[in-house]
Amino acid sequence: MTRQPLSFDAFDEKVSPRPEETDFDRVVGNALSRRGFLGVMSFGLGAFVAGTTGLTRAALAATDRFGFEGIAASTADTITLPEGFDWKPVVLWGDPLFPDAPAFDPETRGTADTQARAFGDNNDGMSIFLRDGRHVMAVNNEYTNLETLWTAPETPSEDDIRKGMMAHGVSIFEVRQGAEGWEVVTDSPLNRRITPETEMDITGPAAGHALLRTEADPEGRTTRGTWNNCGNGETPWGTYLTCEENFNGYFSSSDPAQEIAPDLARYGISAEDWGYGWAQIDPRFDIARHPNEPNRAGYVVEIDPFDPAARPKKRTALGRFKHENAACTIAPDGHAVVYLGDDERGEFLYRFVSDGVHSATGDNADLLETGRLFVARFAEDMTGEWVELTPEATGMEAAEILIHTRQAGSAVGATTMDRPEWVAVNPARPEAFVALTNNRNRGLKPNAGGDETPVNGPNPRTGNEYGQILRIRPDDEDHAATGFTWSLFALAGNPEVHDDAFAGSGNITAGNMFNSPDGMAFDTTGLLWIQTDGNYSNAGDFAGQGNNQMLAGDTVTGEIRRFLVGPRECEVTGLCISPDRRTMFVGIQHPGEEGGSTFPGGGLPRSGVFAVTRRDGGPIG
Repeated sequence: MTRQPLSFDAFDEKVSPRPEETDFDRVVGNALSRRGFLGVMSFGLGAFVAGTTGLTRAALAATDRFGFEGIAASTADTITLPEGFDWKPVVLWGDPLFPDAPAFDPETRGTADTQARAFGDNNDGMSIFLRDGRHVMAVNNEYTNLETLWTAPETPSEDDIRKGMMAHGVSIFEVRQGAEGWEVVTDSPLNRRITPETEMDITGPAAGHALLRTEADPEGRTTRGTWNNCGNGETPWGTYLTCEENFNGYFSSSDPAQEIAPDLARYGISAEDWGYGWAQIDPRFDIARHPNEPNRAGYVVEIDPFDPAARPKKRTALGRFKHENAACTIAPDGHAVVYLGDDERGEFLYRFVSDGVHSATGDNADLLETGRLFVARFAEDMTGEWVELTPEATGMEAAEILIHTRQAGSAVGATTMDRPEWVAVNPARPEAFVALTNNRNRGLKPNAGGDETPVNGPNPRTGNEYGQILRIRPDDEDHAATGFTWSLFALAGNPEVHDDAFAGSGNITAGNMFNSPDGMAFDTTGLLWIQTDGNYSNAGDFAGQGNNQMLAGDTVTGEIRRFLVGPRECEVTGLCISPDRRTMFVGIQHPGEEGGSTFPGGGLPRSGVFAVTRRDGGPIG
C-alpha cells in the first residue's frame, strides 16, 4: 500500500475531478501579453518609489542591497551558494531531540517510538525565538515519503503506519552555537514533539459547535493532533503559528461506496486516503465512523515555544481551509492582522483582524481568540476590497463560516486565485506580498466549489504553470483597512523559451528565472526572500531553470537575484534568520523524492534544516 505517486493537489484532482469549463475562448482572449504585463509592473514600481521619502529611482537602482552576486541555475545534488558563503546541517530527519533517543538508523529508519522522540520528516515552515539568552526553533514537519520511511513499503506493519504519524507535526528544540556551528541541545527541557496524537484545545467562536463534536469529544472543544503542517507564522508576543494544509489526504472510509457530503467534498475528503493508512490504526480517520472528524482539521494552531506544558490551541477564528502560512502584523490602532492563503487551485486569499488590541507589556495570549474574518475581491482597475464573512453576507451561521470557510468565500463572490501560498509582510512599509504558485486550471476548470476561474488581473495567464508574486498595499497604510491597491511584483516564466506572457515580467531574465514561488519571507533590511517548489525537470518549458531554488528580491527596484539552489528533486522551503543576523536557516524538503538524490550524506536522502553563513562572519539579511 504505497503512497499515491502524486502531489497533494494532483491527488485532489484524481479523487474529485473538476468539470472542464466550456467557454475556453472567452478566457484565452483575456491573457496578458508580455508588453501588457510590463505596463502593470511599471505602475506598481512607480507607485512604490514615489512613496519612498528622500530617495530617487536612480539612487535606489544604484544601491546594491543584496550583498552577494547572483548564481547560475544548477542540477547538482548539493546546496549551491554564492562565493563567500557556506552551509552546514543543523538537524536532519530522524536526528534525536532527547538524550535517551537513539541515533538515526539509515537501515531500519527507526520505529514509531524512536521517531516520536526525533526530528520529524519533510520540514517546512520554521521560526527561531530568543528569550533569556536561549534560542528555540519551531519547525513544521509536513508529511513523509513512505517509500523512504518504510523499509517494506508494499507491506507496512502497524508500527510503520504509526511511525509515519510520528514523523508529522512540529519539532521544537533548543539550539546553540558550538565549536562546529549551530547544534541541537538534546538535553534541553524546552524540547518537545507535537504530533497527530498531541492533545490540544479547539478555541474561538466555532468551539463547541455540533459540526466539531465527536464520540471522543462530545463537547467539541478538544482534539488530538496536527498534521500536514505547511507554512508558519510568528506573533509579536512570541508564539508560533503552525498551519494545517492538506489534512484531507489522511482520511478514508471503510465503506468504499460511501457518498461524500458536499461540505466534505469541497475540502477534498474522499473514501481514499493518500496511502498513509492511518484509519487502519486509528478509527477517527475513518469518515464512515466519524464523519465530523475532518471538520476538526484545517486550522492555524498557536503554540508557546518556551512552555512545554502549554497545550496548543486551534484558532477557529482564523477560519478553516488549506492554510499555507499565517503572516501576522499589527495595525496602527493595535489590532492584530493575519494574512492567510488557501493553497488550492482557484481558492481564496483571507485576512483576519482581531477584536482586541496588542499590548507591548500586557497579556496577548488570546488575541487570536476572536475577530473578524475577510476574503479578498480584486478589481481589474488594480484596486480591491476585503469582504467580511458575516452571517448577513453569507447566509451562514457565524460558527459555520469558520468551519466551512471556503463555502463562505464562494457565497460572497471572492476572487479565485492561482493557489495562494505564503504571504510576507514588509517590515519597512505597509504592504504584503503573496506567492501565487501556479494553476494549470486557470481559465480551464472551476474550483472545487464550482466557482469560475477566469483570467483576471492578479491571475493573468491561462493554464499558469509558472506562478506570480502579488503586491498588496492597504489603503491609508493600514493593514486593517477595507480597501487596497494591488500590482504584480513578478510574473515567473522562461524568457529563453517564450516571447509572450509566459516569458515572465521584465525583471525575469535568463539569469534568474524560476517557477512556482512558494515560501517567502522578508529580512530586516526589506529584502524579499523567495523559495520555489516547482518543476525541476530542467526541460521543455522549464529548460535552464534547474533544481528548486531561493532568490532575493529588492521590492524597491524590482531586481531579483538567485542566492541558493537546492539538491535534486527537493523543495526549498522554510526560512528564518538568527537574531544576530549572521545565520540564515533554510529548509530542504524531500530531496530525491523520485529516487534521484543521496543528499546530504551520500546515502539515504534526508530532509533537514541547514545553516547558511558568510565566511567573513558578516550579517545575512
